[in-house]
Amino acid sequence: MTRRAQLGVVFLLLAVAGLMRPPLCAAGPAPFDSFLSRTTGLVSGLLDEFSDVKCTERVTQEKLGKNGKVEYKADSTYDYLVILSNTGGELTLDESRVEQEQAKRKKQIPLLVTNGFAMGFLVFHPYYANSFEFRDEGDETANGKLLRKVHFRHVRGTRSPTALSLRGREYPLELEGDAWIDPASGAITRMISAIPVGIEDLGLRSLGSEVEYAPVSFHDAGKPPWLPVTATIEVETARQHWRNTHRFSDYKRFSVSTQESVNESTIKK
Repeated sequence: MTRRAQLGVVFLLLAVAGLMRPPLCAAGPAPFDSFLSRTTGLVSGLLDEFSDVKCTERVTQEKLGKNGKVEYKADSTYDYLVILSNTGGELTLDESRVEQEQAKRKKQIPLLVTNGFAMGFLVFHPYYANSFEFRDEGDETANGKLLRKVHFRHVRGTRSPTALSLRGREYPLELEGDAWIDPASGAITRMISAIPVGIEDLGLRSLGSEVEYAPVSFHDAGKPPWLPVTATIEVETARQHWRNTHRFSDYKRFSVSTQESVNESTIKK
């Protein structure tokens, strides 16, 4: 983006430890514990799937007025991928964006910069699961499909996957929300989250996000993974109100191969 916003929100892509620990969850029946464990295991595999694909990301940044009406909008398009590396037994995640189409800015209006929300499922990853309490909210039907709703709440004082980036510093945020999970596969289909209370001393009144996931089929055989298709983030301060929408499409697998050749004329015995 051509100009960083005055305020940035990032869903942290921190180092993910190779050691997998069982998630801490609220007291509940054993079936829910098993259900939750299956989802955390699936998320671990999904992380590998997500780092093995690239896609097109279209970002719409909107500045809203007091009545919620859009006052200004900018659209950008990127080649998007998540880079996963393993160094010293730890996995590290980084987002890569290569700009395809730059937003045409008629005015130099400060806009919100949001990163990493496609990785919202990290709440259920074993690295972060111990930082949340989970509660079974029972079954719900959405679009004719039976789903299981799980409420999550960040445990104060533990690592948080979400932070407010302001004036070169990052402030971890307390995150709370709900996830709708396919009971047959354990796949996360939708997540909504927010900070329960604002942080007035940092100028943040509210922050909320909604991420939709859908199965993505590839040419190779295998069960289609549920990958992010949209992520909508809305932030309000005392004087500003923004909404960013990230749309992910055209998923493709990619691979990196190397070839090594030897010039026989240089080989000596």
